[in-house]
Amino acid sequence: MPLVEETSLLEDSSVTLPVVVIGNGPSGICLSYMLSGYRPYLSSEAIHPNAILHSKLEEGRHLSIVDQDLEYLSEGLEGRSSNPVAVLFDTLLHPDADFGYDYPSVLHWKLEQHHYIPHLVLGKGPPGGAWHNMEGSMLTISFGNWMELPGLKFKDWVSSKRRNLKGDRVMPEEIARYYKHYVKVMGLQKNFRENTYITSVSRLYRDQGDGDGQDRNISTQHLQIEKSKLIKRNWEIRGYQRVADGSHVPFCLFAENVALATGTLDSPAHLEIEGEDLPFVFHSMPEFGAAIGKGKLRGKADPVLIVGSGLTAADAILCAYNNNIPVIHVFRRRVTDPSLIFKQLPKKLYPEYHKVYHMMCTQSYSVDSTLLSDYTSFPEHHVLSFKSDMKCILQSISGLKKIFKLSAAVVLIGSHPNLSFLKEQGCYLGHNSSQPITCKTNPVEIDAYTYECVKEANLFALGPLVGDNFVRFLKGGALGVTRCLAMRQKKKHLFVERGGGDGIA
Repeated sequence: MPLVEETSLLEDSSVTLPVVVIGNGPSGICLSYMLSGYRPYLSSEAIHPNAILHSKLEEGRHLSIVDQDLEYLSEGLEGRSSNPVAVLFDTLLHPDADFGYDYPSVLHWKLEQHHYIPHLVLGKGPPGGAWHNMEGSMLTISFGNWMELPGLKFKDWVSSKRRNLKGDRVMPEEIARYYKHYVKVMGLQKNFRENTYITSVSRLYRDQGDGDGQDRNISTQHLQIEKSKLIKRNWEIRGYQRVADGSHVPFCLFAENVALATGTLDSPAHLEIEGEDLPFVFHSMPEFGAAIGKGKLRGKADPVLIVGSGLTAADAILCAYNNNIPVIHVFRRRVTDPSLIFKQLPKKLYPEYHKVYHMMCTQSYSVDSTLLSDYTSFPEHHVLSFKSDMKCILQSISGLKKIFKLSAAVVLIGSHPNLSFLKEQGCYLGHNSSQPITCKTNPVEIDAYTYECVKEANLFALGPLVGDNFVRFLKGGALGVTRCLAMRQKKKHLFVERGGGDGIA
């Protein structure tokens, strides 16, 4: 019997799902794949280039990676993620990738249906999440095979579509189609619901003495008084689903566990300065791309101001450059700052980004010079304000102010996830509970091996929310969550079998 209808979410489901995943990007898709019973094993012919790791894998060859000690396997490994399981899973799927090697994965996958954990994956759009909204003309920062999910090689999918893969890097729209196809070909569709918007995720409480086991919401005041008599139970997830005629159908679901896989691209970060809400100030590449596509900036003599020193800002610069639009590029850091992303990218693989970085270093503004015809950088500057006459005021680190006339401004300084459905906007889950959750500076604080939130039991987070922005590393989150839930399920069954439970597993 299906837990929920195939076509829509039930308005009031009496069933409590073991897991609800919020977000249907690559994090949510990969988690669904593993919750559906797909298990990774060491391939019989595989030899991992890391001899110590390989000997550990040989010890548990008869076991799937999900059933092994992830802390033991992760010990001593290093990589470009602060999450040890992310580094472990990446090195199993892409051995020595950071050294430029393209070794095959040492894993093979088996579908073991008895390991299926019922779950739902909720997303605003089709499977693939934010990849469906990314600027189509830019190449992905990662190689195509680094974007792939377990069990379906990206190159095999591309060749099946009779498309030529001219290089290792690909267009975002190609990746979005791959993720959508992946859900279908892996048989995961029954777990996915599109066009769903979450309005609240809240704890339910139950009186310890209640015989009927009815869940109910308790007021905060009641909680203070009766806390000792209450135990935390399930999650209540409320929201609505947008249907074909445009109307909104509300739903209410109950879950034992919730996994947050929303990514961090929902709310672009703002400078929080005067005039930032003026119509000529954009905060995303799609907005900027649309303005160029409509010809609004074509032939304008005044430059476009681009704020930011990351790859999205570099994409905007390339976009303007390729459309013959002059650029003023403002960023707070020095061009020699070792934390600039450009310093971490090999020149041969990312020539266009190194072109931007070269311009940042060599075409900077000086008091003696005027703006250059195509591009001028303003390192160690920030924007003080935007004016309604399309002017902006910049200030240098020394306090010197400059005024420029613009044709548009694009502020690309990062983004925040939308966790408005959680209490305190989810801030309480971060390492610094007084600040909003961000991928780089304040990720969700999790247990390193289970991905369970330190400050909230039965709530998990993975992907950019925990600092893993690259698809390569977010797959580790799916492994950590799946292992945790599988172990708890096993313990629950043992408890029931020994007669310690109430007969309900």
